[in-house]
Parts: sequence; structure tokens; C-alpha cells
Amino acid sequence: MTVRELIARLVAFETVSRDSNLALIDYVRSYLNDFGIQSTLVPNDEGTKANLYATIGPMVAGGVVLSGHTDVVPVDGQPWQTNPFVAVEHNGRLYGRGTCDMKSFCAMVFALGPEMKRLKKPIHLALSYDEEVGCRGAPRMIRNLLESVPRPAVVIVGEPTAMQVVTAHKGIMALKTIVTGHEAHSSQTHRGVSAVMTGARLINYLEEMARDKQLSAMPNSGFEPGFTTIHVGVITGGTAVNIISRHCEFEWDIRNMPGDDPSVIVDHFNAYCRKTIEPPMWAIDPSTGITTQILACAPALRHEPAGEAVRLVQAITGTTAIHKVSYAAEGGQFQEAGLPTVLCGPGSIDQAHKPNEFITLEQVEAGTDFVRKLINRLS
Repeated sequence: MTVRELIARLVAFETVSRDSNLALIDYVRSYLNDFGIQSTLVPNDEGTKANLYATIGPMVAGGVVLSGHTDVVPVDGQPWQTNPFVAVEHNGRLYGRGTCDMKSFCAMVFALGPEMKRLKKPIHLALSYDEEVGCRGAPRMIRNLLESVPRPAVVIVGEPTAMQVVTAHKGIMALKTIVTGHEAHSSQTHRGVSAVMTGARLINYLEEMARDKQLSAMPNSGFEPGFTTIHVGVITGGTAVNIISRHCEFEWDIRNMPGDDPSVIVDHFNAYCRKTIEPPMWAIDPSTGITTQILACAPALRHEPAGEAVRLVQAITGTTAIHKVSYAAEGGQFQEAGLPTVLCGPGSIDQAHKPNEFITLEQVEAGTDFVRKLINRLS
């Protein structure tokens, strides 16, 4: 199959993070098997999703991991002009959910599989689930991979970087805060504890912490923005306008700079809840309270200028320029396992997660050329 045919095939699998990715994984496993390449599945606890990894070439140390995620973000409510799960070519672009982030990279690697038969150092393919909801799937795959294959020398995560060499990314911690109030008639506010209004106070406190982080921005950090961010993305609560609300919950995230521990922010937030907000709530009803749970957490990728991964990708791309990105990815998880890691892949993050997501055919060609040069270098 050609790269474009494989992009279209992968885009057709509706692997939104809330759904299973097993149909895509089964397809990839069968595709690789046709070339005599065996793969290993690393499922989630429920068996509804799976990571996949496979080794092409000799089982020796010093190979390269090519990493990609199989899940995509939802299309709900987005004004798409085409079917998001059909790859449509128009004016030098391929449109479709995942064309940019990041099924095109995976398709390039699969399409060049037959050219990998002459490898002297192995290429390890690593496909994960649930990257888009906090990089939840990759850790168990990384552990399994390192227990099963000779230690790789380099990891290249094919996130959309426009084929630029990215040596650092921010981390992410996703959280949910639940406020339990005490219901009463809205005319008797002195007898109730409004979960919604308490939630509003907590969100305001998070905004104040976010402003403090902005004031301590590092303008020469290479990140845009050059500070740890705090953001509330979802809030629900309340029953009716004339009922003091019993329940409110909101989901928020921290996108932390490398070296900035997000747990410190969480500790400050919890202390504020415990010392300032909850005591007057308990005075009305001891069963009220605030709980915060961590939904997902992935570390930042730290800049390693002299790392083997940086040198390899710079040699292939022919550039010494390096970049840093503010989104989170699985690079930090590979690095945490002791593997030199960089991000480099086709497409631009500017097109990711949006309606009418696309990748240019120019980037498809550039990405394919990159993978082919890597194969030649390892052969």
C-alpha cells in the first residue's frame, strides 16, 4: 500500500479516545503479519484498548523506537466541511481527523516496512492508546517493551512538529475537583452550602495561581508561553435556579514546564480548600466537602542537547536547530525510562484538534523521506 492509501485506511478507524482502538490495532497487526513481522499487544485492564509494539530487523541493542498514538480527539460540535473519518485530498492537503495528529506518521512507517528488511539495527514500532487523555497507555507498553527487546538507543515520537527537531515539551496533570454542598431553598442561603458558588471560588483561586505563574514567566525558555499554565476546561453542577446546589464538579489541567513540579500546585490548592473554604462549609453541614483526584499525569520532556536522539535526528534532517513545544506528549515517559528521546514528525500542531484537520502533501513527502533516510542509516 502507498502512504496515502494507508493514511486513508487509518483515518477511517474512529479511534476517539472514549472508544476502543482494537479495530485499528487488529488491522495493523494483520498488516505487519503479512510481511512476516510479529507484534505484541499490551492491553488495558478492561481489554477494550491495546498498545502494540513490534521489532523489525535483528534483535540487537542500539535500535530506534518510532512511537505514535492511535487515538484522536472528538469531532463533536465541530463544523467539519467533510466527513472527518474519510481522508479527502484537496488543494495539496489531506483532510481528516488524525491526518495531522498523528496517523500520517504511523502510515509512513508502515508503508516503508518492506524497505526495513535490510536493517542492521532494529526499528521498534510502538503504538499507544489514550495519549489524548493524559498519555495513559504508553507507560505499560514502555515497561513491556524494555523487558522484551534489547535496549534501544533512541526514541523518536512522531508528533506533528513540521519535521522540526523538538527536544523538550511540557508535562500534563489532569484533575477533577468535586464539591459537595448542602441543599436548601435559594431564599435561605444562610442554611445551605452552594456547591456551584464554592466551585466558582475555587476556580477563581486557580486563576490567581495561574496569574502568579505568568508573572514568573521565563521569556528565553524556548516555550510559548514560557510558564506553567493552569486551565479549567469543564464544569457542571446544580439542579435548578431556586435550589442551593448540592453538587458541582470541574476538570482542570496543569501544563508544567520541565522542572516545575505540578504536585506543588495541587498541594497549595488542597491546603486552600482545607484551611479556608471547608471550615465554614462544615459549620453548616459536616458532610459537605471538597475532593480532588488526579485523572492522568505525564512528565515533561527535558532538553538534553548532547543526547544521542538529538544528534541522530539532526543528522537526518540536516539541521542543528532545536525547538520546544507547550503541548504534552509521550516523550517524557520514554525519557523517564532512561531512553534518549526527541519529537519529530510531519504536520503542524496548528492544525491538530481543529475542525477540518489536515496535513499538507508536502509534509507527507517530507515525513516519508525522513523515515526512509532513517532506514538507510540503520541498514
